[in-house]
Amino acid sequence: MQVTVLGAGMIGSAIAKDLAQETGLRVTAVDLNDHALKKLEIQAPVRGIRADLQKEGSVSSIAADCDFAICAVPGFMGFETLRGIIEAGKNVVDISFFEEDAFLLDDLAKSKGVTAVVDCGVAPGLCNIIAGHAYDLLDRTDRYVCHVGGLPRVRQWPFEYKAVFSPCDVFEEYTRPARLIEYGKEVIRPALSDAELITLPELGTVEAFNTDGLRTMMRTLDIPFMREKTLRYPGHANLMRIFRQSGFLNTDPIEVEGHMVRPIALTSKLLFDQWRLKEGEADLTVMQVVIEGQKQGRGLRYTYYLLDQYDEETQTTSMARTTGYTCAIVARQVINGLLAQKGICAPEFIGRTERCYENLLDEYARRNIRVTETITEQAGGA
Repeated sequence: MQVTVLGAGMIGSAIAKDLAQETGLRVTAVDLNDHALKKLEIQAPVRGIRADLQKEGSVSSIAADCDFAICAVPGFMGFETLRGIIEAGKNVVDISFFEEDAFLLDDLAKSKGVTAVVDCGVAPGLCNIIAGHAYDLLDRTDRYVCHVGGLPRVRQWPFEYKAVFSPCDVFEEYTRPARLIEYGKEVIRPALSDAELITLPELGTVEAFNTDGLRTMMRTLDIPFMREKTLRYPGHANLMRIFRQSGFLNTDPIEVEGHMVRPIALTSKLLFDQWRLKEGEADLTVMQVVIEGQKQGRGLRYTYYLLDQYDEETQTTSMARTTGYTCAIVARQVINGLLAQKGICAPEFIGRTERCYENLLDEYARRNIRVTETITEQAGGA
């Protein structure tokens, strides 16, 4: 089977390398970056194709030559790239964090007989899968809270943050309004709002703030209280609020010395090297999901915890592991027929599909990724 990974950045490369280990799969990676493709070809049995995926007809042409696709492009390209893959009639797993509603492509995917799994990374992705799994364990689900973030292992002033993907995609989290569910109703809060300090096992004190991470769950799960918060080292949220308030994250062009410049593009350019993880620089990914509800008259709280570290042996970042491997594992589930739902498939559907959640945990364990589950009884069961 020919699997094509569209996007060969840090995450896309991790996906391609993981899938290339599978007997019976031939993997091709497509990107505009020659250096990234050549590096990937040296590291794994992957064929690289240089192409501009924003060029009209490019995605459809490339998708026509494959049996299965992975969409790992930047968020601003994600929706149209996914549309092109679906129009070509190819099953796909997508990790691009695009702003548009994925369900706008549901009718198209069903008409093409396509399984299109969206938001299939760590968050969104793993947290949604967990939510779907726990939702089916409970008779009634009352609350969902996710705290999640990727952090450098070594903190460096002034940002104490490193990005394993484009800073422009990170800024999406800091500017896009956060949608929450309170008392069964959608509530809009500014990104970076409601900052608080929390203490997590083995990590210590970190800062949590609102971001727009619920996405498909707002539509697919009937839970009256839902919230996702991003985690950073303390002080980062306030610094980013200053950037946003000062206009550095604005998207509308302004004139600078006779040239029209988008402030967010300039900010991304200036911060790219400062935020980029250097070769061998270690990162970590932390996620805590708490789900509360009722089962057989008992109030229960399910707590899921992940703390993953940079893999020194393979020199793979933790964010690439937790995001990329989730995508690669789910891709195998679709390829092998374990997940066969047609149309747009939100990751929480995976958690609600027989054997998929257990398979995911088994595959995680093979890659030394651990998700712990703790169940505690709550007072006030009904």
